[in-house]
Amino acid sequence: MSDQQNKPRVLVVDDERNIRDLVGVALRFHGFEVVSASRGYEALELALSGAPDLIVLDVMLPDLDGFELCRRLRAHGDDVPVIFLTARDTSADTVHGLTLGGDDYVTKPFSVEALVARARAVLRRGRRAAEDSGAPDQEVLAVADLELDEARWEVRRGGVPVELSPTEFRLLAFLMRHPGQVLTKAQLLEHVWGFGTQSQVVETYISYLRRKLDPLGPPLIHTQRGVGYALRPAQES
Repeated sequence: MSDQQNKPRVLVVDDERNIRDLVGVALRFHGFEVVSASRGYEALELALSGAPDLIVLDVMLPDLDGFELCRRLRAHGDDVPVIFLTARDTSADTVHGLTLGGDDYVTKPFSVEALVARARAVLRRGRRAAEDSGAPDQEVLAVADLELDEARWEVRRGGVPVELSPTEFRLLAFLMRHPGQVLTKAQLLEHVWGFGTQSQVVETYISYLRRKLDPLGPPLIHTQRGVGYALRPAQES
């Protein structure tokens, strides 16, 4: 395999040429292969046809905005890691981007070195998840009537299949690896998202899990006010 084939491929999407050039030069210098796009639909086509390893994605694009582009990728079943790089810097924007399936959120102005470090961290996390899911000796995690098969990426409660997004799956798996233990929001952010951001993201995803699991039986995810969350059967609460 050539060196070129070993390089992670990054799709850089921004309507500002100077930003595309700046990010592209930095990523190439650090060993990435880079393709770029200035418009949303062009980026969507490149993402679906080119299978990049990572997308650095502006939000405010002239045709299809970055949030909608990410939503369409996820709806298409494409789990390519996405780092939003945008001037939209409110907490609500960050939470919206991450709940749509973004893997990180960087606001402008930004440090190129920090962006490269975050790109590496996101790719590392993806590789670890892929290796874990393929490990032959993985067990099926079980708490009460809830089962999670990491190798098959399947979740069942009382025998009923539960459809989860990749982020919901990673969050539930981390909670199930520590049954009965109160995990802080900081711990969940570090281990599931791999970086620090607004704790609202954790609260949002916990609510998503409860919405899918609670109709099938007694609540399993319990809130420790001011601390975090624990997954345990109701009788142990």
